[in-house]
Amino acid sequence: MKAQLLSIDGKKQKEISLPKAFSTKIREDILKKVYESEKTWQPYAHDSEAGKKHSASGTISHKRHEWKGHYGKGISRVPRKTMWRRGTQFYWVGAEISSARGGRRAHGPKGTIPIKKINKKEYLIALNSAISATADTKFVCERYSRIKEVKENLPFVVESKFSELKTKDLIKSIDNILGNLKIVSKREKSLRAGKGKLRNRKYKKSAGVLIITGDKEEIKTNSFNQIKIKDLIVSDLYPAGRVVVYTEEAIKSLEGRERKETIK
Repeated sequence: MKAQLLSIDGKKQKEISLPKAFSTKIREDILKKVYESEKTWQPYAHDSEAGKKHSASGTISHKRHEWKGHYGKGISRVPRKTMWRRGTQFYWVGAEISSARGGRRAHGPKGTIPIKKINKKEYLIALNSAISATADTKFVCERYSRIKEVKENLPFVVESKFSELKTKDLIKSIDNILGNLKIVSKREKSLRAGKGKLRNRKYKKSAGVLIITGDKEEIKTNSFNQIKIKDLIVSDLYPAGRVVVYTEEAIKSLEGRERKETIK
C-alpha cells in the first residue's frame, strides 16, 4: 500500500510505501476483545484505600495482661484508633468498619476489572487492525457522524518538520493537511444534556485528531492528542477509524519494528 507524503502546508511531495500494518485485514471482533482487556478501572468506584487512611489496629484482643488489650473494658472487638493515652489508659474510637464514623463502605463497587490475558499474536492482529482502520474511509465515516464523505487520501503522513512547529503554526498545518476532516480535529468540550450533569459528568469531550510521532520526536503542545509510535496501544485508536496524522519518522519506526518481528 502507498500514501502521499505531505508537506507542513498540506501539499503533496512524493509517494511512499507504507508498512504491512496498513494493509492488514480489519478484525473488529479481536479489536473489541483487546480493547476490553485494556480497561483496568471503573469510573464510579470509590478509592480502594477509603476509610483505611488512619492508624486503627485490627480486631482488638480481650486476652489478660496484653498491652492495648480490651480485657475487662466491656467493649466489643471493633477496630479502633487511639485518640489519647495516659499510661495504661486509652481513649479509643471505632474506625474502618462501615458502622463507624468515617469508615469504609460495606460492599461498594469494585475499582478494578480483572485483566484478561491476550496472546501476543492476537494483540498484534488487533493493533495492526486499528492502524489499518485509520486508512479506511468506510471506518472513518462510521466513527464520525459529522463526516459524510472523505475526499482526502488516507492515511495522512507528514514530513518530519511537522514535529518542530510551534502551536500556532501546528494548528494551521493540521487544517491544511486534513481538509474537510478538520471539523473533527480539535478537542471540543460541551455541556451535557440531562441528569448526567448532576452525576460528576457535566461536560462531554471529543478526542480530536491523534498525532503519532517517531520515538525521538517531541511535539510541545496540548492542543492535540499525541503519542509516540512505541507507546501506541489499541485504546488510543478505538473505535476503529480515528483520524490520525503520522509523521514520516513514525512510519519508518513502524517499518523497523515489523522487520524485527519478522526476524524473530
